[in-house]
Amino acid sequence: MTSPQIQRELATAESALQTGNPGKARVCARRAVGLATEAWLEHHPDRQWRGDAMEYLRQIQDDSSFPASVREAAERLSTPVPKQHEAPFTADPIGDARLIIAHLTAGR
Repeated sequence: MTSPQIQRELATAESALQTGNPGKARVCARRAVGLATEAWLEHHPDRQWRGDAMEYLRQIQDDSSFPASVREAAERLSTPVPKQHEAPFTADPIGDARLIIAHLTAGR
């Protein structure tokens, strides 16, 4: 189960996509993953991760203990917008965020 704050970020991301603001949607999706990661880290004190949502995405994509699909979603979501025409940019930042969040919340 995800927190109300995570749900709000995802809802804001959905709204941003519907109003033609994909940049804001990506930012909100990243923030939602950041919040989920912070909650996950509370249950994994052995992980000494620090930083913001982007740093958490980089940590996830580099951590081989995560499934490949989660690492790939983190890589796509952390790809800078100026590189959107290059792989691995995602056209579905909310889907990628939900995939990562589902994995993080399932293991608690």
